[in-house]
Amino acid sequence: MSSRRLGTVGGIRRLSLVALATAALTMTAACGGGSSSSEAVSGDWDEVVAAAEQEGSVYLYSTQHPDNLQKLKESFEAAYPRITLEFTRGTDVEINPRVETENRTGKGTADVHMSSDFSWVTRAAASGQYSVEPVGPAFDNPAYERSRSVIDDRLFLVSGAAFALGWNTDALPGGLDKPEDLLSESLRGRIGVVNPAGFAPVVDEYRFFDKNWAPDFNKRLAALEPRIYPGALAVAQALNSGEIVATPMVQPLVREQKTGAPVGWKLPQPYWGTPWYSHVLTSAPHPNAAQVLADFLVTRDGQTALSTGYASALPDIPGAVARAQDIPLPDVDSLTAESVDRYQQEWRRQFLS
Repeated sequence: MSSRRLGTVGGIRRLSLVALATAALTMTAACGGGSSSSEAVSGDWDEVVAAAEQEGSVYLYSTQHPDNLQKLKESFEAAYPRITLEFTRGTDVEINPRVETENRTGKGTADVHMSSDFSWVTRAAASGQYSVEPVGPAFDNPAYERSRSVIDDRLFLVSGAAFALGWNTDALPGGLDKPEDLLSESLRGRIGVVNPAGFAPVVDEYRFFDKNWAPDFNKRLAALEPRIYPGALAVAQALNSGEIVATPMVQPLVREQKTGAPVGWKLPQPYWGTPWYSHVLTSAPHPNAAQVLADFLVTRDGQTALSTGYASALPDIPGAVARAQDIPLPDVDSLTAESVDRYQQEWRRQFLS
C-alpha cells in the first residue's frame, strides 16, 4: 500500500506530459454537478458502491482521446448500471483552471479529474488540497504496481501517450526507421510539427529531441520548413489526408490504420511520452461514485477502454502500444513558466522566422 512521494524520484518512474490539442471543450452530456448532500462513506467497499449507486452519477474531466472516453463510459455503465458516467473532454489549459476554481469555491462539477500536464500534477500533489485518497481494491492489484503508479497516495496513473514517428504510406512507402530519417531535404515543407505555444509538455518534447536524438535536431528540422499545427490530432489528420507526409510527433496511428488510412508509425528508441494521472477531487459532488470510477479506471475493463493507441497502466491490455509506467517523466523544475516562455520564443525564432 506504500506509495512514493513525488520528490523521491527513485521509484516512481519518470513520465512526461502533453496536452492533446483541441479547440474547445466537448460535452457528452448536459453539465451536471454543483452542490450535493452526499458524503463519503467510511465503510467497506460494498458500502462505498452502495452509496455510489444512491448518488447515481459521476462526472469526469479528461484530456484523453474522445473515442476512449466513450468506450470508458460504455464499459463503466455496463459494470455499474445504476451509475451514469458523464464527461467533459478538453485540453489541460482549459480544464485545470476549472478544477482549481471548483476547489476554491467548493462548488464542484467534476468528481474525477484526469490530467496529462505533469507540471500541474506535481503542484497538485505537493499542495495536498485537490485530492482525496482512492480506496478501491483495484489499486492493490500487484500488476498495477502501486509503488510506481501512485503519487502521495492521491494521484494515480491511468494511461500514457507514447509519441511516434508517423508517415503517409502513399508518399513514403518505405516508412521511417529512426528520427534522423526525417531530416532529409526531400521532405522540405512536407513535415508536420506541433506549435508549443501555451503547452509546457510540447516544450518538453522538443527539448527531448535535442537531448536524446541529436543536439541540433530541432535546428535541422526547422531548416526544412515544416508545417505548423495546433496539436497532435491535427498532425494525424494532415498525415491521413496527405497534406504532410511525415512527422516526429504523432500518437500511434492505430485507429487510422484500422479504417484503412494510408499511414504508418513507429516508436523510436528512445521515444517521448506523457502520462495521464487521475484523482478523486475534494470538491466532488458525488464522492462515493468518484471512488467507484477511480477504481474502475485501473481495472482490466477500464484499462481496455482507455488504452487503444495508448500506453496502459496494466500489462497485456489489448490495443495498448506500451506500458505507461515505462514512460520517463520530465524534469519538472526545468518547466517553470519563465523557462517555458523563453523556449517558446526561441522556438518561434527557429521555426517561424
